[in-house]
Amino acid sequence: MSSIKIECVLPEHCRCGESPVWEEASNSLLFVDIPAKRVCQWDSLTKQVQRVTMDAPVSSVALRQSGGYVVTIGTKFCALNWKNQSVVVLASVDQDKKNNRFNDGKVDPAGRYFAGTMAEETAPAVLERHQGALYSLFPDHHVKKYFDQVDISNGLDWSMDHKIFYYIDSLSYSVDAFDYDLQTGKISNRRSVYKLEKDEQIPDGMCIDTEGKLWVACYNGGRVIRLDPVTGKRLQTVKLPVDKTTSCCFGGKDYSEMYVTCARDGIDPQGLLKQPEAGGIFKITGLGVKGIAPYPYAG
Repeated sequence: MSSIKIECVLPEHCRCGESPVWEEASNSLLFVDIPAKRVCQWDSLTKQVQRVTMDAPVSSVALRQSGGYVVTIGTKFCALNWKNQSVVVLASVDQDKKNNRFNDGKVDPAGRYFAGTMAEETAPAVLERHQGALYSLFPDHHVKKYFDQVDISNGLDWSMDHKIFYYIDSLSYSVDAFDYDLQTGKISNRRSVYKLEKDEQIPDGMCIDTEGKLWVACYNGGRVIRLDPVTGKRLQTVKLPVDKTTSCCFGGKDYSEMYVTCARDGIDPQGLLKQPEAGGIFKITGLGVKGIAPYPYAG
């Protein structure tokens, strides 16, 4: 094992940092701060941050093939023009559920933008249950609903051969797998591949490495864990100096660096003294594995 190094590369003080995505073209990390309604772009070369504020909680960001980004704002799938900061609504969901908002989202290998919803929290991880659903926005802008009764729709990714879809509904304390049909975007045969242990707390964002192993950020657990979805075993635990780790992605020159987002909301002043970097962006090097480039939305 190479020696693992963890550093806070951006002391951003996100209330709830989420959805890290590496943009190779600009050597930048994109991420959101959900309650602050912000999409951020951190340039890894200049160390400068650009921030754009939306009119509602923004829960995920993804690359767009035709330029700019796609984002989930409130209960809407939107296109974001970064240059002029304009937003165009592509589709809306959960219109009958006024208290809902989108949460995590990611683009599949065919260019569909998957994202799920949840009820707005009254406190971190405290909410009306079973109000959410999982959706995807197809390149032609039509929306498919996969299932409902979701608590907190969270981490998602696809296997290296594109035949399995991995998904986390946080309050099930499980990482689930589905058979996946890349041609149609259909999912079936849901099963659990890993149940979190008590000290791992709440499974949140997730990404996959080139060896097909899953990395899961554990909210309140202060760690990312590496799982083998075939054996159901945990292979590695990397602890961070903050409790509320929310999501992770690979990035950097050859996708050998891991970036981790986290949250400040829900930590009392005493707790913040112990973890002053809460809400920052962390970079982990020396993991000895690489990730893959994010897929862009094809619409």
